[in-house]
Amino acid sequence: MTGQAIITSLQIYGVSIVIAMLVAVLIKVMVAVTGRLERAAAADAVPQGEVCPVFLGIPDEDVAALSAAIFAAIGPHHILHISGTGRAWASQGRAAQHTSHAANPRPHH
Repeated sequence: MTGQAIITSLQIYGVSIVIAMLVAVLIKVMVAVTGRLERAAAADAVPQGEVCPVFLGIPDEDVAALSAAIFAAIGPHHILHISGTGRAWASQGRAAQHTSHAANPRPHH
């Protein structure tokens, strides 16, 4: 009786090993195939078209870096507008930071 239970458990263990190996091989094949498909899609997605007009005062290196970062992050999209911004947001942020870090006047004892 005990011998039959051991044989049955070993058979179940062997079948589970075979199934696990088949699943691992299937996952490995799927990863390899999707990797090849992504590389092929990335090679086909070379940016094409016109370059957007760049306003004076913006270095070409900045435009190139922004374009490369956007392309790497979200693929081939069109950048519609790059221009300098006002500094109002920076001064407002600094003012908010200074007021939040202002020392609380406390009476000295």
